[in-house]
Amino acid sequence: MASSGKSSGFTTKKVPDDLDAIVVGSGIGGLCTAALLAKTGKKVLVLEQHDQAGGCCHTYVDKGFEFDVGIHYTGKQNCVRTWQKVLKGGTVNQALVQQITEGQLQWAELDKSFDIVMIQHGEKRLEVPIKSSREEHKKTLLEHFPNEGKAIDEFFRICDVHTGTLDGFIFMKILPLWLVKLLIGTGLVNRLTSFFSVMSQSTRDVLDSITDNQDLKAVLSYNYGDFGSPPKDSGFLMQGMTVLHFHEGAYYPKGGASEIAFHIIPVIERAGGAVLVAAPVTQILIDSDGKACGVRVHKSSGDVDIHAPVVVSAAGVCNTYQKLVPQPVVSSHGLDDMFHHVSPGLGAFSVFVGLTGTSQELGLKAHNAWMFPGNDHDKLIEDYSRLTVQEACEEGTKTPVLFVSFPSAKDPTWNARYPGKSTCIIISFTPYEWFSEWQEGRVKHRGEEYESIKNRLAQKMWRQVCQQYPQLQGKVEYMDVGTPLSNNYYLGSTRGEIYGLDHTRERFSLDILTKLRPDTPIPGLYLTGQDIVTAGFAGALVSGLLTAGAVLNRHLILDLIILEAKAMFNSNNNNKKLD
Repeated sequence: MASSGKSSGFTTKKVPDDLDAIVVGSGIGGLCTAALLAKTGKKVLVLEQHDQAGGCCHTYVDKGFEFDVGIHYTGKQNCVRTWQKVLKGGTVNQALVQQITEGQLQWAELDKSFDIVMIQHGEKRLEVPIKSSREEHKKTLLEHFPNEGKAIDEFFRICDVHTGTLDGFIFMKILPLWLVKLLIGTGLVNRLTSFFSVMSQSTRDVLDSITDNQDLKAVLSYNYGDFGSPPKDSGFLMQGMTVLHFHEGAYYPKGGASEIAFHIIPVIERAGGAVLVAAPVTQILIDSDGKACGVRVHKSSGDVDIHAPVVVSAAGVCNTYQKLVPQPVVSSHGLDDMFHHVSPGLGAFSVFVGLTGTSQELGLKAHNAWMFPGNDHDKLIEDYSRLTVQEACEEGTKTPVLFVSFPSAKDPTWNARYPGKSTCIIISFTPYEWFSEWQEGRVKHRGEEYESIKNRLAQKMWRQVCQQYPQLQGKVEYMDVGTPLSNNYYLGSTRGEIYGLDHTRERFSLDILTKLRPDTPIPGLYLTGQDIVTAGFAGALVSGLLTAGAVLNRHLILDLIILEAKAMFNSNNNNKKLD
C-alpha cells in the first residue's frame, strides 16, 4: 500500500509483526533513527503520545491558522569541522535530511538579515541586524560598534577555536564505551581533544575577556535562546556553534514544519514499519536477563505490551530514566546519579497570534526579532525568575527576552494555502513554578485563574511586540497561549522545557559524557534526541544518525560523508564536462 505520509492512530491491529525495533517518540531524533534503520531493511515501529507525529516539528491548525510549534529556522552550516573539510560546499546535515526524506523536503531561505536584535534603553533602542554570512555579520557589527574591531575579530577567532573541537566530542559519542572510559581514566582524552577544556569556559567569561562594552556582549550572545541557557551558565562553545551555524544561511521548510515528518514517514513504512500516534508509552519492558525487550502502551481499553529486540527512546533522558525504565534497573546501572548534575532546561511560554492581512500588506519579513529590555541577559533572567507570577503580570515588569517569528512570511507556499492571513509566534522563558499548582489539571480545564494569568502574560508580551511593529495593532483575529504545562502535555516535557536538558557546562563534562550516549548500559536500549548531542533541529538530527549507527554497529557518519563526497565529486565532473 502506498504511504500517505501521515501518521495513524494507534490500534493493536496496526502494529506490524516481527518488529526489529521500537522508537519511543517521533521528534526529529526518533524519526531520523527510524528512517535510517528502515533504509537498511529494518522494520521499525515509532510510537508518539501526541495525536500528531513530529515532536517539535509538528504544526497545528485552529480557526483557519496554522502554527509551527518548534521549527522556526535552522542553519546550513555543519557543526563538525572535519565534515566541512571533506564536503567543502555541501553539509552533512543537508545530506542527512536528503537521505531520510528521499530528497522530497525543500527549504526556503530567510532574509539575509535573518535575525534582528532589539535592545531597549529607556526610550532609545539599539537595533542590530544579524547577517547570514560571516563577512557581512562582522561588517554590520563594526558599523554599530566601530571602536570594537579587535573584540569582534577575537570573538570570531574564539568561535572557530571552540567549534573546531567538536570532532572530538562527536567521536567520544561513537567510540565504544569501554574505550571512552579508558581514555578518560588515563587522561588521554584531553590529549586527543581539547573539547572538555574549552567547554569549561562560560559564554560570559569569554565575552568579559574580550570587551567591556555591555551592548556588544548582549548582541554577541543574543541567541542564547536558541539553546536555552543564558551566558553565565552555557559553555561558550554552544554560543559559538550557534553563531556559526547560520553563516551559510537560515532556512525554513517549504510548506511548514509538518512537511518534515510527512516526508520521513513513507521511508519507515516502505520497510514494513509504522508511525502510530495517540500511543503513550508508560514503560520500557526489561526481561529477566536485564535486557530491554519492548514497551507498554497505555490505552483506555487496557495496556498493550509490544515486543522488539531493540528499543530506542527519543522521549528525553529525564522521561526515560525517571519514568519509563523501572527504577531498580536505573539504579543498578548508576544512571540515577546523573540527575544530581543535570536537569531540564528553562520552561518556555508561547503565544500564537493569527493576523488579518497578508505578510506583504502587514510589512512582515522572513526574519526573527529578538527583543530585550536591557543589555544584561543574565541579570534579566535572574530578576524575572525571582518574581511571583502575579508580579510578572504587572505592566512595568520587564520580560527578559521575546523571540518573535512570522512563519507566514517565511513559507513561500503560505499565501496559496491561507490567503489573506498571517501568523506571529512569540516565545519567552518562564519559571515552571509559576504554573506548577495546575500541573495535575486536565488540558483546557485548568480553571479561570490559570487562564487569566496566561492571558495577562500573553497580552503584555503582545503589547511589547506592537511597540516594535505598530502596524499589527488591531489586526489580531486569533490568539492562543502555551505555558510550560502545555509543553508537558503536547511535547512530553518534564518541566516545560523545549530543549531537553539544560545546556550547562556540567552537562558536557567527562562524567556526564559517558551517560549521554546513543548506547546505554541496559542491553537493547538506546537513546536519541536533543539530550544526546545538542539542542535544536540540527542537534537532534545528528543524534539520530549516531543512534542508528549504534544500533547497526556501523559508523554511519563515515558512510554519509563518503556518500556525499562521491555525489559532489560526480556533480563536479559533470559540470566540467558541460563546460
